[in-house]
Amino acid sequence: MIGTFLLVVQALIYFVTMAAVFHARRRFGIGIFVCVLGVMHFLETYLAAVFFVPLPFGIVSPGSTVMFSGKLVMFLLLYIKEDAETVRQPIYGLLIGNVLMVALALVLRFYGTIVDLPGYRPDLAFLDEMGILMVWGTALLFVDSIALILLYEKLGQRIANTLFKRIFLSAAIVLTFDQLMFFIGLHLVSGIPVNALYGGWIAKMGAALLYSALLVGYLRYVEARPALAGPEPLLKVFDRLTFRHRYEDLLQRTGIDTLTGVSDRGQFEAVAQPLIDRSLTERRPVSLLMIDIDHFKNINDEHGHIVGDKVLKNVARALAGSLRSGDRLFRYGGEEFVAICHDLSAGDAVVLAERLRTAVENTDLAESGVRATVSIGVTTAEHAPMHAEQMLSDADVWLYRAKKLGRNRVESEIIN
Repeated sequence: MIGTFLLVVQALIYFVTMAAVFHARRRFGIGIFVCVLGVMHFLETYLAAVFFVPLPFGIVSPGSTVMFSGKLVMFLLLYIKEDAETVRQPIYGLLIGNVLMVALALVLRFYGTIVDLPGYRPDLAFLDEMGILMVWGTALLFVDSIALILLYEKLGQRIANTLFKRIFLSAAIVLTFDQLMFFIGLHLVSGIPVNALYGGWIAKMGAALLYSALLVGYLRYVEARPALAGPEPLLKVFDRLTFRHRYEDLLQRTGIDTLTGVSDRGQFEAVAQPLIDRSLTERRPVSLLMIDIDHFKNINDEHGHIVGDKVLKNVARALAGSLRSGDRLFRYGGEEFVAICHDLSAGDAVVLAERLRTAVENTDLAESGVRATVSIGVTTAEHAPMHAEQMLSDADVWLYRAKKLGRNRVESEIIN
């Protein structure tokens, strides 16, 4: 009984500390969180290899039950609140560091003479065992993390109709796989008996239960409340999420935003000024609309990045479908869009902006029934020459005012 109690105490200490470090990422950066995960990797593997306690259902290692299970849940938290590419980075760092450790340990064999210290003699055989287990454990961690993310994304409302069930089922399945695979390595290297297999599995199911409850509590009461994303083809999920950073780099080099299908920011910077100049030279008014999806970060946080991408695509489709044939729509960055509209007076621009706002508000943005709204800032040039940067800046001022006044609205001013 005392053994189970101590495991629970360790799990609570682990989760509270890691969650506090993670929550402080906006102030200190995510690097501290990643370093804390990495620092404990050796202790986690060491305890999983040599430190076991007897419980009624088998022998259990705190390193595996508390630390590894907790680490996997922390990677899920990292994915939910950041993205899959951020999850990859610490795993790659751990894998490279462990391989480097093994390589450097092998070099130790070439030292001819080793100084004997009182009471100490280096145990290179043990170092070899630890190196093998750490590399094996980190390779499993990489597979586990991918599987955990895929399962979390795929367990929709029909399978797991609450966030707790979704997290628990994902963790339980992955920890079952990991327990079997790590035990095989541990048995081959250290000869660990089979009661560590089923004892560790039962303990990990308990850890999955406890950590899932703690994670749901943290997400609901400390971070923004998450919700369930809609279904996504299995093979697409991880690729789309993992290569988000490369996708954003691609946006800077192409004329078309590959996610939404509208012109990208590079195109805006290339054509905005000529479009404005042409209208004013022909003595026709030109309006610029700055459009921002309200609370888009919350959509990503609550529904996942897959649904966030679908929202972006459907908002772009709703906006493009409500503009006139000669108007130009650009994805300016993130959740922001810009429209340039020729021969449109200030009053008519407001009418058009209201039409855009209403179109988005009345659109189902994802198959899960997610809806969003937009705030729009409008500026119009009618006579004097005007720089695109100035129009953009003025529209942004009115966009900020629309957000300040409650969002899902249009604000504007005529530029003479």
